[in-house]
Amino acid sequence: MRLYSYWRSSASWRVRIGLHLKGLTFDYVPVHLVKDGGEQHGAAYRAVNPMRTLPTLEWTEADGAVRRLSQSLPVLEYLEERFPAPALLPADPYLRAKSRMLAELVNSGIQPLQNLSVMQRLKQELGADDKAWSAYWNARGLEGLEAAVRPLAGRFCVGDTVSLADVCLVPQLYGARRFGVDLAPYPTLLRIEAECQSLPAFQAAQPDRQPDAVPA
Repeated sequence: MRLYSYWRSSASWRVRIGLHLKGLTFDYVPVHLVKDGGEQHGAAYRAVNPMRTLPTLEWTEADGAVRRLSQSLPVLEYLEERFPAPALLPADPYLRAKSRMLAELVNSGIQPLQNLSVMQRLKQELGADDKAWSAYWNARGLEGLEAAVRPLAGRFCVGDTVSLADVCLVPQLYGARRFGVDLAPYPTLLRIEAECQSLPAFQAAQPDRQPDAVPA
């Protein structure tokens, strides 16, 4: 498998966590989202993913057919179905839905509003304060996520086993810190983040451990 990724892309980070949790090997194909106006806009990557977003997971079947999937949650759902152990979703149907719900609170309720393409348009074309915008939506979203996670949480977001919710949580907290968000009001999320960061799969997926990482 080949993962088209950018070291600081939260959506790419989610898939890296999923791949490492399931013990899958993959080739890392860097796509720089800023250099030269963004490599995702070039013809080479547009041929891979016409939406010009990351990540894209690509693999070659035994018959030579090349398969590609983009959008982090469908990619993670594919990995869950293709490689079911260890599971990223609880066995109980209600808790499975809850895990997906929490993941979507991040995936559709926070991350798109502070995505790089949104921030660039706000700053460059509309003259807005992109960081203040992003900080607002992070704080608003994390407030809701904290409340939603609290009654479900054990060691992790849904009980004592890692799920899709945790895979989405950790990259989002990293992003919130980048925008200067005070995370003290979200103690449940911070406690779960610490539990996740103690696991080798989460450690291996960290931005600063990727081959295209830029030193601070």
